[in-house]
Amino acid sequence: MRWLPVLEAVTKRLALWIFPALVATSVAAGDLAYVTNQNSDEVSVLDLEARVELRRVSVPGKPAGIAADGQGHFYAVSPDSKMVRRYDATTDAVLAEVALDGGPIGIALDMERGHVFVSDWYNARVWVLDVLTLREQGTLETGSAPAGLAVSPDGTLLACADRDADAVSVFDLETLTLLHRVPVGARPFGLGFAPDGRLFVGNVGSDDVTVLDAVIGKVLATVPVGARPYGVAFAANRAFVTNQYADTVSVIDLATLGPVATIDVGEYPEGIDSTTDDARVVVANWFSNSVSVIDAANLEVISEIGTGDGPRAFGQFVVKGE
Repeated sequence: MRWLPVLEAVTKRLALWIFPALVATSVAAGDLAYVTNQNSDEVSVLDLEARVELRRVSVPGKPAGIAADGQGHFYAVSPDSKMVRRYDATTDAVLAEVALDGGPIGIALDMERGHVFVSDWYNARVWVLDVLTLREQGTLETGSAPAGLAVSPDGTLLACADRDADAVSVFDLETLTLLHRVPVGARPFGLGFAPDGRLFVGNVGSDDVTVLDAVIGKVLATVPVGARPYGVAFAANRAFVTNQYADTVSVIDLATLGPVATIDVGEYPEGIDSTTDDARVVVANWFSNSVSVIDAANLEVISEIGTGDGPRAFGQFVVKGE
């Protein structure tokens, strides 16, 4: 599965110990981040305004994929145990769970139609699950080794990065039919839709980002970034791309697709998301056991928040606090 390539870089890893401040409160003034910690079998819940870890939730099975619905729940994918779970974000109780026979890894939500999508790394498909019960509703055929999933801002499209096919599959969410399968760079893994609907795909094998018009299935541009681009997020009219091997985030201007800056973050950055006010970008640093918070306007790291061991946060993990 996806996490196995870490063997290529394991010699880089240092014994870093970060002891986060645990705050005994269930109320957050700002956005919340739900960060999967794959090595310690947990989700760290972070208050991004106070810049502290509130608590850790036990999630067995080496969780990687994550999706928060902004309605009081989060969903975690545990590849080792093949489990997908739906949690109450206030009580941390498991509301539903399902074991999937395959290789679950990526996850995305379509709340309007009541669907959860989970990619199956081993069987070139995406499961369609009920958003409340997690009962299987069907499957979608993809290219080989599907990984990252994303839903378009207008709620009409689902995109899937087919890593070993060097392609992206795009589905119509209303009919759940395949619209396009578009060749991209080498080994696409993470992807995301910009606010204007363009699809940005991080290609870990070719160190670049493919920009697509997902509606018509056309490649618009290929943008070089750092070594092993993994995740993509958007804020302040820019795209932010995590570069695993470079320990950086590449910043791309959405209007020109030109480079803006390269920001140093923690070691082996992976999952990335933006805050709901479009002001900050949140980066999970797998080897540093931390999250970097970037000011999207000034392009500076303004905070480092400790997490559990091995934060991945593969998906959309930031929501408005209550």
